[in-house]
Amino acid sequence: MQSSVINAVADHKGPVYVRLGRAKVPYVMPDDYKFTLGKAFVFHIGKDANIVAAGITVGMAKEAAEILSKDGIDTGVINMSTIKPLDEETLLLAAKSSKLLVTAEEHSIIGGLGGAVCEFLAENHPVPVKRIGTQDTFGCSGNADDLLKLHGITTEHIVETIKTFFKQ
Repeated sequence: MQSSVINAVADHKGPVYVRLGRAKVPYVMPDDYKFTLGKAFVFHIGKDANIVAAGITVGMAKEAAEILSKDGIDTGVINMSTIKPLDEETLLLAAKSSKLLVTAEEHSIIGGLGGAVCEFLAENHPVPVKRIGTQDTFGCSGNADDLLKLHGITTEHIVETIKTFFKQ
């Protein structure tokens, strides 16, 4: 049974912000997944790297982890479906378990998932973090797939970012 974000926020007392996409995306969560505000879903905790993703990038992260595993890089994937409250317990586990964290989001890396993860880890468990998302630039209009490629929000860019880190 798929759990609804909308049902969860309807039951929540206080302000919320829900970001909805326009394009159809594949459903990547298990059938028994239950959305809970402030709780991430862990597909796998990796020993080498962990990708903390949100929204459309969760599917990209899963694909990237599969590709990286063929090269011997154990990469975990975490669906951080809520940014605030941030699931600090899961984030800390991922940071302590690997050498690198990568955030992936269809959003600016400033003021979104990447920023929240970096702020938390800087004070609680500093580790290298690479942020995949819109860099500090003004947005533009266009085809969704073209915009994702323009901003490097792709499976291929996630893979290359992680491979480059481990080549150093």
